[in-house]
Amino acid sequence: MSKAAYITTGQNPLTQQRHRQNLCAKLVLAVTLALTSSIALATNDARPDPILRQLLIDAVNETDSFDNRFHAEVWLMDMSQRLEKTVPQRDKRIELLKTVHQEATRADLPPELVLAVINVESNFDRWAISVSGARGLMQIMPFWLKEIGRPNDNLFHLKTNLRFGCTILRHYLDIEKGNLSRALGRYNGSLGEMKYPNKVFDRLRQRWYR
Repeated sequence: MSKAAYITTGQNPLTQQRHRQNLCAKLVLAVTLALTSSIALATNDARPDPILRQLLIDAVNETDSFDNRFHAEVWLMDMSQRLEKTVPQRDKRIELLKTVHQEATRADLPPELVLAVINVESNFDRWAISVSGARGLMQIMPFWLKEIGRPNDNLFHLKTNLRFGCTILRHYLDIEKGNLSRALGRYNGSLGEMKYPNKVFDRLRQRWYR
């Protein structure tokens, strides 16, 4: 509101000053909310879509185990050796790999691909937090918890984080009709750019290939 507009209202100077302060406070709040929203939505997608929201709701209610026990044991032994330097504790390493295998299989993703994504996203630090607030192994944005009506879920929990991450990546892969480069771009919030997909492909080829 202009100075002239204040005068025509008949407000006294103190009232005018308070009014200006309120306007400034509202403006700061609006800018802050806009920036927060931009940061959150820049990671893992432009905006939560209803299909992915429903997929996540379904995913958190599912449980699976290995379909082929012998295959799982061979895979766990192989991958455990590759992960040993990064996660030296054997029990934590096996628990992580077993959960990755389960969640990747549930989402119809190659477990090795999921390991490569984790390698790039958090380097297997389950407590990692990005500058934009993404959390855990697969760097999931917290807004997803409210979106699917589970605000009390813990994204640092191993199975929760992996289930969200695998479900999101599977959804993007379906959207892109199997184009993994574009799906990874969506996951990272950099659709159309190859920097992030190439990082994942490099980790997959150099460390997690079979």
